[in-house]
Amino acid sequence: MAIFLFNKMFVKIDSGHAGLVYHTFGGGIDPSDEPLEQGLKFIAPWNDVIDYEIRRQEVNPKMTVLSSNLLDIDLDVSVFITPIKSSLGNLELEWGKGYMEKTIIPSIRSVTREVMAKYLPEEINTTKRKQIEVELEDVLREKLLANYVNLEDFLIRNIELPAKLRESIEKKLQQEQESLEYEFRIQKATKEAQRKRIEAQGIQDFQNIVAKSITPQLLKWKGIEATETISQSDNAKVIVIGSGSDGLPLILGGN
Repeated sequence: MAIFLFNKMFVKIDSGHAGLVYHTFGGGIDPSDEPLEQGLKFIAPWNDVIDYEIRRQEVNPKMTVLSSNLLDIDLDVSVFITPIKSSLGNLELEWGKGYMEKTIIPSIRSVTREVMAKYLPEEINTTKRKQIEVELEDVLREKLLANYVNLEDFLIRNIELPAKLRESIEKKLQQEQESLEYEFRIQKATKEAQRKRIEAQGIQDFQNIVAKSITPQLLKWKGIEATETISQSDNAKVIVIGSGSDGLPLILGGN
């Protein structure tokens, strides 16, 4: 008897776990009691210890939900939770060791159905998937906190749409991609045409400037310079001063 009582006085709490003392002669679980930490603990031999895992745990429920237009959508999600150690007494009193099946999984299902019912299937699977994950996480976190459990993370692993709807969405996305490519080609052609117009305008402006700068006086001066250069060459020639139609020297002969 003494050995039995001695063994009942010590309890081992494993790592990642916490213990709740059940007071056999004192009203059972006291929520204000501090949970027992890991290690070897001493308790009164007439009391018991309820062991709880307080490590991060993963739940992977599969479910079928309805979209806003009442189409079935199959979902696989991963939910990571940890029970709040300081609230283990309340968790035990309200739900017990089966809290995962009694409150966590039902809460995940109800919140997911509630949120998904706001969105169209194409939004769920494409444009608003991240937004939906954030909303689901926020709503579920609040619900689980009320049941003494922390939500660590919420991930949508897989979304399965009805086959016909999936084909319709893929076709729509393909058409949108083709439309974007067509718009890109139009923009590219427009920019190229604009570049050519600017280039042509530049050439025209240059020609206008050059044309305005070539005056009769400049042409006459250049003619005189050319005549001077030719007159200094070794070829035989006759230069008649002022005989040209514009008054420039007239060069006769020469090879």
